[in-house]
Amino acid sequence: MKHIYLNLKRFDISPENGGVNRIAPLQDWGKYIVENTQAKLNEYDKNEVDFVMYMPEAHLLGAKSAVCCKDSAVKLGSQSVYRADTSVGGNFGAFTTNRTANIVKEMGCVSTIIGHCEERNDKMGILEEAGVTDTKAVNRILNQEILAAQKAGLHVLYCIGEKSEEQERWQEVLGEQLEIGLNGVDKSKVVIAYEPIWSIGPGKTPAGKDYIQMIAKFVKEKTGGIDVVYGGGLKVDNAEMLASIPEIDGGLIALTRFQGEIGFYPNEYLEIIKTYMGK
Repeated sequence: MKHIYLNLKRFDISPENGGVNRIAPLQDWGKYIVENTQAKLNEYDKNEVDFVMYMPEAHLLGAKSAVCCKDSAVKLGSQSVYRADTSVGGNFGAFTTNRTANIVKEMGCVSTIIGHCEERNDKMGILEEAGVTDTKAVNRILNQEILAAQKAGLHVLYCIGEKSEEQERWQEVLGEQLEIGLNGVDKSKVVIAYEPIWSIGPGKTPAGKDYIQMIAKFVKEKTGGIDVVYGGGLKVDNAEMLASIPEIDGGLIALTRFQGEIGFYPNEYLEIIKTYMGK
């Protein structure tokens, strides 16, 4: 089974406010993306590949309303969840500002993305303000999020990756993220996304095939064979290369256009999938 994930980050903001949304009015944005990809995605064999779109919470209801049917290829996901949740006979909703797993499940999500490098940076920044520099604390918090997500019945895309200053000890860094993050977790409902953080961004050299394959083998060995997708950005330019790596089971798409009117465009998203799948 291949997995192709879409992380729509904060791509809903207009260019006038520094964003990249050139495709639809804000209120229609999530619905527009589903409506302009669903028919093509439904042409793929659901036993061969699955698709999940991780959207900002505000757009989940609109996106869900555009999902055509119960067996649609389009699956929705949230961008992480809080580490605690409501429970019968317990906390009934005192979670101001926090997005719980139960609410995104009720909104139509089947999955959530946890541990993305941007989430890790945010949590580490908060901890550093309190004088905590131990990265294990971040992994422990992410582990609590995964457990909360699974308790609500969500699958999890768990992101791991090493920064430039961590690259020489990548085995230690990634091993810690896996060991702590997956502690007590149902691994059958987790997919790992590898983000080579040191290679992501303007002017940086993308991770090569041999390096990605080495990491994927390491992750599978450490986890007992959990599926691994490339989280450094599945694009038209690298789709065929990534598809040729036996240990890589898919990829994570974000931006589809990196020059000119940069942003996410549904037709380009479908072209990436076609290139990766070879059809």
